[in-house]
Amino acid sequence: MRRIDEKLAKIAAGNYGPRDFIITFAKDADLLRGCSASGLDAMGQGRSLSSYRSDVRRVIESDLADIVLTSLSTAEALADDGAYLRSNATPAVRLNDPTESWRVRGGAYVTAQGLPFRSSRFDAVKPVASLGLYGMTFYNDPARDHATLAAYTEFRDIAGRVGIRHFLQVSDPCVAVETGEAKPEGYRNDMLARMLAGIARRERPMFVETEYHGPAAMEELASWDPSRLVVGITSCTEGTTRDCLERLAQAEKHGARLCGLSRSSADCDDPVLMLTAMRRVVHDGASSFEAVRIYHDELTAAGVTPRRALQDDVELTNPLLKAHAAKAA
Repeated sequence: MRRIDEKLAKIAAGNYGPRDFIITFAKDADLLRGCSASGLDAMGQGRSLSSYRSDVRRVIESDLADIVLTSLSTAEALADDGAYLRSNATPAVRLNDPTESWRVRGGAYVTAQGLPFRSSRFDAVKPVASLGLYGMTFYNDPARDHATLAAYTEFRDIAGRVGIRHFLQVSDPCVAVETGEAKPEGYRNDMLARMLAGIARRERPMFVETEYHGPAAMEELASWDPSRLVVGITSCTEGTTRDCLERLAQAEKHGARLCGLSRSSADCDDPVLMLTAMRRVVHDGASSFEAVRIYHDELTAAGVTPRRALQDDVELTNPLLKAHAAKAA
């Protein structure tokens, strides 16, 4: 875990530079979506699990991701193959799968508040990964949020005994949550900071991922406790490639020090080339527009037909991103 530990130490010490930005490649959708996680091939047929895992191996070999997040079963398969032996990427396993993350075909789980759940046993995780993701959502519901936080306390106790470190992902709810006159992102920031205030350093998450809701919410979290709380953004869940890269650029500018990439949620054409584009934006300071143009050139050179034409993929379709990009210009 040398590379991410070095980056996190520099960030916490206030010595952050763009090359310290951390990227997680998330390929844990088989735990959440089942057979539909792999997507469709060029013929419109479902891809196999082996094809799904081949994406992970390509990313590991590219060394473009700092952390590669998978399900436990995929982590075991990769360990059996020795996939990480010649890589600086850190393997990580999704350590819980609450019910709101169950995205199976025909399932109605995302229409209700989530219930805490863990499929994977920590003693089985430890032989293949010493780092994992723990996810949670707040609903402004006393009973549900109490259950969520109680489950997280139990998780930290077990993880500490087994010797597994974790990072935290706080996701927006899929159902409407009433926060009165306060903005939902303000409620989320307060709940996150309130929870972490009662957690000792030895059991705190290494970093926290949240949804991006603009500069103000990002800056509030990033400046709250910078020596102990490293924050970043979750994977891009919708929109064009320009949307995803502009979101990354804006979040990094306002304090995010890490970002996730999920091939299924970002709907990218090639995960390695998308990671290259992300690095180009953060490391080299390329604009999101220019990064998309180069991304399409690289897809063409690799013989990959993009899902969107270039003229469509360079458009900003997210109103929030569009407004802040216009203001910056």
